[in-house]
Amino acid sequence: MNNFPLHTQVLPHDIKSSLPKRSEVDPGFQWNIGDLYATDAAWESDFARVDGLVDRVATFRGKLGESADKLYQCLQLRDALGQIFDSLYVYAHLQRDQDTGNPQSQALADRITILQTHVRQSEAYLVPEILGLPDGTIEKYFADHPDLRMYKQYIDDIWRVMSHTLSPSEERLLAMTANMAAGPRNIFNMLNNADIKFPSIKDEEGNSVEVTKGRYSQFMESTDRRVRHDAYHALLGTYQNYANTLAATLSANVSRDIFYSRARKYDSCLHSALNSYNIPIEVFDTVVRVVGENLEPLHRYTALRRRILKLEKLEPYDLFVPLFSKVDEKIPYEKSVRTVLDGLAPMGKEYVELLEKGFRSGWVDVVENAGKRSGAYSWGAYGTHPFVLLNYQGRLDDVFTIAHEMGHSLHTYYTTSEQPYVYADYSIFTAEVASTTNEAILMDYYLKNTDDRDKKLYLLNHYLDQIRSTVYTQVLFAEFEREIHETVENGDPLTADFMGKTFRRLYRKYNGVEVEDGPAIGIYWARIPHFYNSFYVYQYATGYSAATMLSQKILAGEKGALDRYIRFLKGGSSKYPIDLLNAAGVDMVTPDPVQETVGLFGRLLDEVESLLDEGGG
Repeated sequence: MNNFPLHTQVLPHDIKSSLPKRSEVDPGFQWNIGDLYATDAAWESDFARVDGLVDRVATFRGKLGESADKLYQCLQLRDALGQIFDSLYVYAHLQRDQDTGNPQSQALADRITILQTHVRQSEAYLVPEILGLPDGTIEKYFADHPDLRMYKQYIDDIWRVMSHTLSPSEERLLAMTANMAAGPRNIFNMLNNADIKFPSIKDEEGNSVEVTKGRYSQFMESTDRRVRHDAYHALLGTYQNYANTLAATLSANVSRDIFYSRARKYDSCLHSALNSYNIPIEVFDTVVRVVGENLEPLHRYTALRRRILKLEKLEPYDLFVPLFSKVDEKIPYEKSVRTVLDGLAPMGKEYVELLEKGFRSGWVDVVENAGKRSGAYSWGAYGTHPFVLLNYQGRLDDVFTIAHEMGHSLHTYYTTSEQPYVYADYSIFTAEVASTTNEAILMDYYLKNTDDRDKKLYLLNHYLDQIRSTVYTQVLFAEFEREIHETVENGDPLTADFMGKTFRRLYRKYNGVEVEDGPAIGIYWARIPHFYNSFYVYQYATGYSAATMLSQKILAGEKGALDRYIRFLKGGSSKYPIDLLNAAGVDMVTPDPVQETVGLFGRLLDEVESLLDEGGG
């Protein structure tokens, strides 16, 4: 890309003994949350407005049966309240996530969580009252009020879950529990991001370096096995010190799920979670079954990894070090951005121009700082652009993370540009399709633009590890999540010991006999934040599988494939996720997408072995 006005300061890629404070990070590598609210005072002004809107929404209680216009006015007002609240919520949490140790930011996030309960209480009557309207009323309303027809999908979905909707007073009572129910997740986040401190280890040069969650993945790619060993035990050993607390926190989260699923008369927590977006349970069962039936390629891969590394036995910390040297230079952020823009050219000119706009317009928070939330995400509020949190370390993984999160961001941008507020959200089930389609297309770009055998081996290894971590590992997590929920649903307690044994057993099943499953891996569940968003993780596997098929269609130049994909990105929640994907060209009710993905893993492994044979490796 020529003349790209991205900030050009070179990032300090060397690991330092301590992280910079937020105030020490170059503003060119920070997101501009002033695009949401220019000042905290502006946020406070909107916060004060919400109480008035909450009171106005409450005035429609008992009046939805009076006329179509009353229902329309109520829904419009609810949407207006939702837009303001979403902006308040996102701003408060972006402030907190950029520095979780900042007490003022923590206070904003705490206040908005309390306000969320009031907002939910004010709307709690809405769904039961719509369901209580006499037969034929809604149909007449649609006929009499053309503008109300915009809400047809929304109201149809209310009728779909009628048997799981309670009386107005019961719904209000459930809404009042929201702040309390967020407790386990909030406690985990504060412990995990603000309070837990990891020890220092000696790096490859013998320097003392603090282990952080952001640096952990970098340590895992070290060619020095001693560094990998020390980082692995420093991280997991620290979680082990909090094992009982973390077990109690996760157990409380599972109990929360059970409370809500039973209160709403679902058969199980799994049924409750999937029914929210009308996902058939057989989709979950199919992905677990198909992956479970295709573990042989993964076992073959771990065996190959052991042989290449010349180890008698693989340890979990040996699964991430690149098998083939590249390319072990640190990649400047600016180069990563340009690679993503060039690599995603098959997505079309408009798509790439929107990406470029995002990179240069304060969408992205790039570097790790003290107290910053770990990991990466894309998030936003209706009416503003998305925001991307990174903890960029300069690895190839980070380039794919940029593509991944910008896939989410473009999904958000297209949806909010095309859909009214009521349909501007989209399910997690479809969200992971947008992100991993970007990754697949970027990988194709990398592979097509190198003739170097060693680099190609490195990229193929990376591709294999993507599928291993996004499909195989996430389905392992999904099985673990299902087992711990079923344990409590059956009346048995969750303890740190039980969860450790369960995780070790599943780890052994998925990774095979080549990988040790020592005691340390038994605490690995404790570091997974997604377990606090129940039955989230399987959707990485379904999303990756759908993305595999969609990206292959786009790259092959299949007629209409790109247009169908962009329409999918614009769909939001205007249709159910399964229907949106069907229209894009993927049927997730069948085993075909998952089967294609595990088949791709096998073919990539064949290619690696063929290149090794050619080179005598």
